Amino acid sequence: MNKHEKINYVEYGARDLTATKAFFEKAFGWTFVDYGPEYTAFSDQGLDGGFYQADSRSVAESGGALLVFFSEDLEGTQAKVEAAGGQINKPIFSFPGGRRFHFVEPSGNEFAVWSDQGL
Repeated sequence: MNKHEKINYVEYGARDLTATKAFFEKAFGWTFVDYGPEYTAFSDQGLDGGFYQADSRSVAESGGALLVFFSEDLEGTQAKVEAAGGQINKPIFSFPGGRRFHFVEPSGNEFAVWSDQGL
């Protein structure tokens, strides 16, 4: 249900829509709906969104927003990310409240995964 003045949708640029879709399908089981050759959307992943054809990418170090996934099995999720072709750019580290790692998907966008397990 859409809620008034609440975050509702997120969009990312993707250099290679096919590779980005394949990564998220394999690593996280996402499904996509294509809206023409330059846009694909996902839903039911905690926040709906999409990827559009572009050379841009979102990286936290350069001021991009960082979307963070939750995992009950951080090492298992990291293994799935790596098996799907994601590159770990910050290995698992502890922070107040949990542990997390960061990864880059095939189009260069950075994401993170955190867990409150194993503290």
